[in-house]
Amino acid sequence: MIDKSDLWFVIIGLGVGSYFLRFAFIGLVGSRQMPPWLLRHLRYTAVAILPALVAPLIVWPAATDGTLDPARLAAAVVTLTVGLITRNVFGAIFAGALTLYALLYLLG
Repeated sequence: MIDKSDLWFVIIGLGVGSYFLRFAFIGLVGSRQMPPWLLRHLRYTAVAILPALVAPLIVWPAATDGTLDPARLAAAVVTLTVGLITRNVFGAIFAGALTLYALLYLLG
């Protein structure tokens, strides 16, 4: 168990660090025009967040204590394939969820 003072130190430290990280972009750069190369790279930030959140759940799923699960891997492949073919986010999510639950039911 972590000591309460250490916990509060970490919470306050993360809050201050998060504030200054956001202030660097909003407070210091907010009134200036950003260069086109930076704007071009920032467009891909939102697209990279979802795979970054989902990838650890596929490679190291907590539900299986870290062993690779064929149902989750197949659902990820189906989701990626449907998303690339149809360019429909909701269709890809639905197909992946359907695949995951079907394989979890069939494989036990």
